Amino acid sequence: MTKHLIQNVEINRLALQSMLDQQNTKLARNKLGQFSTPTALARDILKYAADRLSTGSIKFLDPAIGTGAFYSALKCEFPDDRIAQAKGYEIDPHYGLPTTNLWSEFGLDYEMCDFTKAQPDPRYNLLICNPPYVRHHYISNDDKVRLQRLSTQTTGRKFSGLAGLYCYFLAIAHAWMVDDGIAGWLIPSEFMDVNYGQELKRYLLEDVTLLHIHRFDPNDVQFADALVSSAVVWFRKSAPPANHAVKFSFGATLSEPKITRDIQASDLKKEAKWTRFPLENIRAKSNIPTISDFFKIKRGVATGDNGYFIMSEEEMQRRGFPHSFFRPILPSPRYINANEIEADAQGLPAIDRRLFLLDPQLSEEEIGKNYPNLFSYLQEGRARGLHERYLCSRRRPWYTQEKREPAPIICTYLGRGDTKNGRPFRFILNNSRAIVANVYLSMYPTPALATALANDSQLIRRVWETLNRIDPSQLLGEGRVYGGGLHKLEPRELANVPVEELADILDHVELASVQNELFPILEAAE
Repeated sequence: MTKHLIQNVEINRLALQSMLDQQNTKLARNKLGQFSTPTALARDILKYAADRLSTGSIKFLDPAIGTGAFYSALKCEFPDDRIAQAKGYEIDPHYGLPTTNLWSEFGLDYEMCDFTKAQPDPRYNLLICNPPYVRHHYISNDDKVRLQRLSTQTTGRKFSGLAGLYCYFLAIAHAWMVDDGIAGWLIPSEFMDVNYGQELKRYLLEDVTLLHIHRFDPNDVQFADALVSSAVVWFRKSAPPANHAVKFSFGATLSEPKITRDIQASDLKKEAKWTRFPLENIRAKSNIPTISDFFKIKRGVATGDNGYFIMSEEEMQRRGFPHSFFRPILPSPRYINANEIEADAQGLPAIDRRLFLLDPQLSEEEIGKNYPNLFSYLQEGRARGLHERYLCSRRRPWYTQEKREPAPIICTYLGRGDTKNGRPFRFILNNSRAIVANVYLSMYPTPALATALANDSQLIRRVWETLNRIDPSQLLGEGRVYGGGLHKLEPRELANVPVEELADILDHVELASVQNELFPILEAAE
């Protein structure tokens, strides 16, 4: 096939892709994880494959082919006489039926069915795939059980129930490859950092030879309609050799990255966060204290429906609700400009946007007898089905909230590295009795720190100031990143951040405390 002809087909494919996307809703595509691979990226990936498979015939498989971006790139990068076979699977007839016609005369065996339900055919030596990015929320329990069973049968690996569909695709496809076959997977880079990705990382290190992971710059989103940071993972279906090193690259393109570094597989087995490579070095074992030595970190309360359970003081008064049934709660970080929350005489936050969380500790029967306005509001909630939602249905009564004390320090858990002050996360000193929703992380002092704070009223301020001096790179290094440069810190990740300066402050406090206890004794002895 001439280059000119395949270029014309690619023009037609892009027009078809655009038309089919417009006919579909964004929600429908999100549920099926349908994010088409850009032409330039597909070509870059197949060019990379061609450089590593320079001889021999090609038997190509794409388990989630869509309109055929990778097949089009295959036809551009490999001559026809080398392509012995090409197969693609697509689950959605909306894309599948028109695409079958598009490629009907170009040697593609296009099958419309669920790849995870197809009978494995282990003949393919080049597998390239942008698998469906379906979050675990959209996978039914029955499908999770089936996919976990298939993954275990194929690789011996059982994935967490929190794993996305792409993890199962990658494991199940193992049975379709010939020994020494090459696979290139375009997948979210989050697997390198999150807990559910641990089993996938073990597969890559122990069951195949992991060759190369290229991570795109999170600020350069590969898919315009998906908030995800992408990576291309290359491996060979063969046992990893001794002293194996994996190439990690970052930024720009797969073929011409900004930075490249080889990392020993033995080091990868010990490192929980692979996204630190290749920009950072291997982390040496350290005895430096971390935030977990001083704080227990919990995500803020999940209400079940913020719009229903959280309201302003004005709305409370308008509806005639008793203040005693509400707890003060801080608004989201975008409404808080300062990094310190002052309090009024009642302990309420001294801010413009004061909000309150509904949390009555009475039964519906008692509320119905004594507080008709609030009872009517609860009936409104029932009519909307709130009592049947996941969180509410597990509470007794359904409208009560998790019991949580105000945290003296809170931390924003979403942020961007390109803020004006260069600090993606904010530590906020909370002098009020307001709690926070799950857009914050609550930091509760450990017993040792709580004792020190009780003996020194100014210590909490010095601790807070120290936290805000933490090098942003240390926070970013422990967190995870999504498309568009959005960074996120989970409680365990914040807990792992080293805080040597904080340890020094508390050492001085402890020493001063001991000296204060000894001074009267020494004075009496004199």
